[in-house]
Amino acid sequence: MDPEKALVTVGVPVYNGERYLEQCLDSLLSQTYRNFVLVISDNASTDRTQEICGRYAKADPRVRYHRNPVNIGLYGNFNRLLELVRTPYVKLASADDFWAPEMLADAMEQMERDPSLALCHPRAVLVGEDGGETRRYDKPLHVMEGDAALRFKRVLNELALVNQLMGVMRIDAVRSMLPFTNNTDADVVFMAELSLYGKIMELPKYQYFRRFHEACSSWDRKSETHQVKAVFRAGTRRIYLPTWKHHWGLMRRVLRSPLRPGAKLELLCFLGRRAVWDRSALLRECRQLLWPA
Repeated sequence: MDPEKALVTVGVPVYNGERYLEQCLDSLLSQTYRNFVLVISDNASTDRTQEICGRYAKADPRVRYHRNPVNIGLYGNFNRLLELVRTPYVKLASADDFWAPEMLADAMEQMERDPSLALCHPRAVLVGEDGGETRRYDKPLHVMEGDAALRFKRVLNELALVNQLMGVMRIDAVRSMLPFTNNTDADVVFMAELSLYGKIMELPKYQYFRRFHEACSSWDRKSETHQVKAVFRAGTRRIYLPTWKHHWGLMRRVLRSPLRPGAKLELLCFLGRRAVWDRSALLRECRQLLWPA
């Protein structure tokens, strides 16, 4: 395979990932689908990550290594990876996780067959630190309606763990969107916006093995200390107005979407009701901003 003619970029964002990185890269480089390049974006790691990435880049011409001079945060690193993509399709791949060999081939078959798809993802198996299965995730997200407003509502109503983010996406859809926000739930906002630009297909196969451990960003979403350490850029000490940023981020994306005015108004009313449901959190964040402890 000529890397210059690849159809897919597999993007691996990593920060201090020496413990699981090799298993992640081995599972990606062993995919039966071969027409891809693998781009690693190292978020200024301080462990052996740089050494491991350099070794893989020397051994396989499909592997390209980029290193940020400073830690720009988890979602800042996602944005950096997406800037580096030069192929029609992209798949993000957390450095903690691993995939079945047929995952990329099965997803690409569907993406090439149906141009209305913005994303195709497999079902997920949740695994522990040692890679052993803990349970199979049984909350599907198969959003194939032609109505973009309906897809948007379904994503926000049905999304729980955002496993779908690690599927294969059409880069034209991603280029039409705003970047990931600098917020704890940037993945949720991203997925909701993506649904405005295309359908989301779930493959009925368990091909994604998502690892949960104490250092991963999803380990404790309610702990400000953990989220500051796992998600935000170097030097961040506090998280300000996350609920406000969530609701404004969604509204902003609806307003700039290609939907007709009536559909935009429908979704803005939908989001307004969700903001009312969150009024306690919104008021609490205002008080914390005005009268910090």
